[in-house]
Amino acid sequence: MAGRGPAPKPSHLRQRTNRKAGGAELGCAPHEGPVPTLPNPDQRRFHPLTVKAWAHAWASPMASQWLETDTDALGRLALLWDAFYREPAASLLAEIRLQESRFGLSPLDRSRLQWEIRRAEEPGPKAPVTKRGGSDPRTLLMAVK
Repeated sequence: MAGRGPAPKPSHLRQRTNRKAGGAELGCAPHEGPVPTLPNPDQRRFHPLTVKAWAHAWASPMASQWLETDTDALGRLALLWDAFYREPAASLLAEIRLQESRFGLSPLDRSRLQWEIRRAEEPGPKAPVTKRGGSDPRTLLMAVK
């Protein structure tokens, strides 16, 4: 039955200590600096969802790990997004999935790259609740011989 057995270990005790050197802990802060302009070699008018996807990608914590040289490959990904939004096709989805994996844009890809997004601090242990707002009644207990 569900709910039986010992409680799981706290998450900080379950983490592996044999992490690869390439692993990184990403903050929740958005990308620092200006968002690169969307590459537009043929002066096309991009689909609004392409522009939105480009902005979301650069506002994500993963953007802190991208280098300036990655902008070209991300631009090619944006062209794939644009082609898909204009005329959806399964072959485009497959290529988009492959290209997005290079940049850690899904939870599985971040796991493979060993990128962890730092979450808000978990609350500490709660203080014991007492009745009538008085002192802790357990202080009255003492050992008897």
